[in-house]
Amino acid sequence: MVKWSKIISLLLVLVLFFALAGTTAKKLWTGIPLGLDLQGGFDVLYQVQPTKDQPVTREGVLATRNAIENRVNALGVKEPDISIEGNDRIRVQLAGVKDQQEAKEIIGKPAKLEFRAPDGKTVLLTGKDLKSNAKAVLDQQTGAPVVTVEFKDPQAFANVTQKYLGQPVGIWLDNQLISNPVIQQVIGGGQAQITGEKTLKDAQTLANLLNAGALPYPIKELSSMAVGATLGQAALKDTLKAGYIAFALIFIFMLVFYRIPGLVANIALLMYVYLIIAVFKGLGIVLTLPGLAALILGVGIAVDVNIIAYERIKDEFANGKTLLSSVIMGQKRSLPTIIDANITSLIAAALLFWFGSGQVRGFAVAEVISILASFLTAVLLSRWMLMLVVRSNLIKNPWWFGADRLKGGDAK
Repeated sequence: MVKWSKIISLLLVLVLFFALAGTTAKKLWTGIPLGLDLQGGFDVLYQVQPTKDQPVTREGVLATRNAIENRVNALGVKEPDISIEGNDRIRVQLAGVKDQQEAKEIIGKPAKLEFRAPDGKTVLLTGKDLKSNAKAVLDQQTGAPVVTVEFKDPQAFANVTQKYLGQPVGIWLDNQLISNPVIQQVIGGGQAQITGEKTLKDAQTLANLLNAGALPYPIKELSSMAVGATLGQAALKDTLKAGYIAFALIFIFMLVFYRIPGLVANIALLMYVYLIIAVFKGLGIVLTLPGLAALILGVGIAVDVNIIAYERIKDEFANGKTLLSSVIMGQKRSLPTIIDANITSLIAAALLFWFGSGQVRGFAVAEVISILASFLTAVLLSRWMLMLVVRSNLIKNPWWFGADRLKGGDAK
């Protein structure tokens, strides 16, 4: 007796999935941020320089890296790749940055801000005394661009204005006098304005530098390389073309050799791809060319999972078991093999991430996501869908499960 409730449940899931994927997949895919190798940008390598008083330490390199990251964030670059290489080198990869010169100036500029006494030497306050909320605005009275700043300790600033009332207190940036205002009154709120910037854009750049803070160590540019978007787009196009061909061949192979289970595996494969796209978009993961290759390789892993299970099922057929028993036992006995294979792959990916850097890490992250996604779709969802088909009693002929090629006992 055919159990239509099983078939209806399966069809409802498929309708919901294809409706969701059909309406959102393209938007999700186009929303995934692309890496440097796919959309272009620039790659620059810095060396952290020691000072007279401070040798370069590991902690110092980490602090410099964090300071650079703050400055890059001020540029509005999504998912920058800033990694430490060796003992004293920092590589910065910014995807999609058009004005590379501006980016390099912001990354490497010292931004040493000081408020000095009228003698021009005595430092009263520094950029470290400022809150990270500097803003570039236009002065309402003069229309000139200014940077508003706020001190962490308003009383300290008030003491300065009180002590030097009627005298100029110079504002020095990188040992250059950019403004020399005369203190007209005691300022108790801790707020001040920095004038002297020619344009609003210059004022915004200064505000970003002040918010990012000064670099703990000076850095020296060792090399820089622009990456064109044309090469990346061509590589993306070729990789996707290879992926489409691989999908088509896999679909045909699974249908020819496994028929109904093969159809279920193909649907699970589509779910795998959609899940991968959704995870990348949801987590804001940057897609690089190695990452894309890892995902396409993950398609093979997802298919292998089903093939292992289906071959076990056919073994059970060959031993003369019923269709339902064969499916249950085949899936059960294939599970340890699948888990072992996935664990070894996860270990390899973890080691790649631990010891690798840059795009190697990107490959490792993509591989881990593809393994987890394949386990969810190719193991759990695929098995659930196949069990619905078998328990529905709609299809009983073993031929539909690839059993015609068996040399063992008859399926029952």
